[in-house]
Amino acid sequence: MKRIGERWPRMRVVHLPTYDNLTEELPDTDIFVGFSLRPQQFAFARKLKWIHATAAAVAQLMYPGLRTSGVEVTNASGVHSVPMAEHIAGVLLALARRFPDCVRYQEKSRWCQRELWEAPAELRPRELRGQTALFVGFGGVGHEAGKMARAMGMRVWAVTHSGRAGEQIAERVFRATALHEALPHADFVILAAPETPETTKMMGAREFSLMKPSAYLINVARGALVDEPELVRALEQRRIAGAALDVTCEEPLPAESPLWRLENVLITPHVSAVSEQLWERQTDLLLENLERWFRGRELVNRIDLARGY
Repeated sequence: MKRIGERWPRMRVVHLPTYDNLTEELPDTDIFVGFSLRPQQFAFARKLKWIHATAAAVAQLMYPGLRTSGVEVTNASGVHSVPMAEHIAGVLLALARRFPDCVRYQEKSRWCQRELWEAPAELRPRELRGQTALFVGFGGVGHEAGKMARAMGMRVWAVTHSGRAGEQIAERVFRATALHEALPHADFVILAAPETPETTKMMGAREFSLMKPSAYLINVARGALVDEPELVRALEQRRIAGAALDVTCEEPLPAESPLWRLENVLITPHVSAVSEQLWERQTDLLLENLERWFRGRELVNRIDLARGY
C-alpha cells in the first residue's frame, strides 16, 4: 500500500486482512487484487474492470459470470518461479538421496546405512546425473527448475499444450496428447501445469502404470491434477517409487488421509512458493501492471479467459 500510495497518491487503496467485509467494498471497486473472488461476491462488483490474482493458478476464478463479463484478469506468473524451482531441486535431491528415510531412521536412533543400500535396486540412493526429469507444464516454474536440473546433469524433457517450450532448456518436448509416450522414460515426473478441465486428474491409474517402478511423482501445481485414490493405490502397491506432494486435492490434507502414513510419500504443506521475497516481487509486478493500466497498454500476465490460463 505504501508504494502504491507514493506513486498514485489520489488513488483510494483498501487493504482487507480477511474477506469478512469484502462485499461492503466491492460496489466501489475498480481493481481487485487477491487470490479469489467467488461468484456471489463478484455479483457485488458492479464497477469492477480488472482482477489481479496473487496466485499463478486462476481456476478459482474461471466461472461463467466472470468469463463473460469483460473484466480483465491477470495472474502472478513468474513471481513464484525462483522459490518453486529451488523447492523442486531440493525435492529431487531429497528423493534421490533418500533423505526422508534417513530422517525416519534418525527419529528411531538407528544407523540405516545397510537398510538403504540393501533396499530393492530401484529404491537405493541414486545420482541425479543422467536421470530424466519430465516436466508436465513448462512455464516460468518449469523453465527455472529445468535450468537447475540441467546444472545437476539431468536430462530435461517437457510436456506442453502446444508441444513447444521456447528457450533450449528441454532436450525433448511433447504435446500434451503425447504424455503417455513420454512417461515410460521419466525418472521424475514433475507436475507444473495449470489446473484446467483438460488437466484435471491427468495423472491416474493408466499414467501410473506407464511410469517406471523406480520413478517418482512430484506435484507443485494443484492437487486436482492427480487422481488421488489411484495415486494412493500406486504407492501402496509400489508401482512407482514414491511421491513428493506440495499440494493435495483437499487442503489442509485431512488427518485420516492415507497419504500421511505412506513411507514413500514426502508431504510439504503447499509452501513451494513461499519466500521472504514473495511480496516484494508481487508488488513489483502489480506496480508494473498499474503503470500499464493507466497508460492503456497491454497488461503483463493477462489471462486468456477462453483457455483458463
